[in-house]
Amino acid sequence: MKAVVARMWGEPAMLEYTEVFPPAPRPGQVLIDVKAIGCNFPDILIVQGKYQKKPPLPFSPGAEVAGVVRDVGAGVTQVGIGERVFALMDWGAYAEQVVVDQHHAYALPGFMTFETGAAFGLAYQTAWCGLVRRAALRRGETLLVHGAAGGAGLAAVQLAKALGARVIATAGSREKLEVARAAGADVLVNYRTEEWIERVKKETDGRGADVIYDPVGGDVFDGSTRCIAFEGRLLVIGFTSGRIAEVATNRVLLKNVSIVGVHWGLYSERDPVLVRRWMVELLKLAEAGQLKPVVSKTFPLREATRALAAIASRESYGKVVLVP
Repeated sequence: MKAVVARMWGEPAMLEYTEVFPPAPRPGQVLIDVKAIGCNFPDILIVQGKYQKKPPLPFSPGAEVAGVVRDVGAGVTQVGIGERVFALMDWGAYAEQVVVDQHHAYALPGFMTFETGAAFGLAYQTAWCGLVRRAALRRGETLLVHGAAGGAGLAAVQLAKALGARVIATAGSREKLEVARAAGADVLVNYRTEEWIERVKKETDGRGADVIYDPVGGDVFDGSTRCIAFEGRLLVIGFTSGRIAEVATNRVLLKNVSIVGVHWGLYSERDPVLVRRWMVELLKLAEAGQLKPVVSKTFPLREATRALAAIASRESYGKVVLVP
């Protein structure tokens, strides 16, 4: 079978599209014929050797797939052969076939295509983990979403609206802000042309945002501590800016602010039953039309380097998907 393989740490341009041995399911595992693969910014980091986890070389990047179950190992009860599924994994998704633990494979609803299924799991699970589990976002509160036109940002915008929150969205172009508007954002802020900190204060009558969803880090995190409300919750989602910020703890103290980490992967490892319950709730919202993955670009699997370049250069919005 074909797969995209990293043989050394480096830039995505070094990835190889090559022939590899097909996997076989072990007890408790599911073998999937892959129909679509979701691409994410952490795929770039893991290839560079900068992610929290460092797989043994060689390996295939990628954390989410959708496809059809080809075979199952002993003891599998969650899904069956021939079933349409989507699945989450640590890495290895950039391939024509993958094996995953049955606890991380989910039946793909009939209203979802393989492409939207591959774009659903990670972004919306992270949004639920952050907004519901970690921040306890309440109806009527104001949520500030940075990078609102990215996959993680759009998922947060849509979920927050489903939860009854008011959403302020930041992005770096008019086109991306319109994408955020279509997802339900109430207030649009172009961080390239506006003083976004002052705009957030103005839109909240000087109070600041109750919850801030930050997948960017760096200067954006620093600025967020200056426009967060009393008892606000600042969610640390990631560091697409490339810089891990340091916390000015005087600001944390003065407003009783909570700096809250959102590491969804640990929940997936430690309590897959809990994560499965989250997925049930997310799929209910998707079926009701409140959560809709946005796929802006689709590439053949052999062009994975182009797909990751589109993410790295910020020329894409929503999710980028690979198709074997």
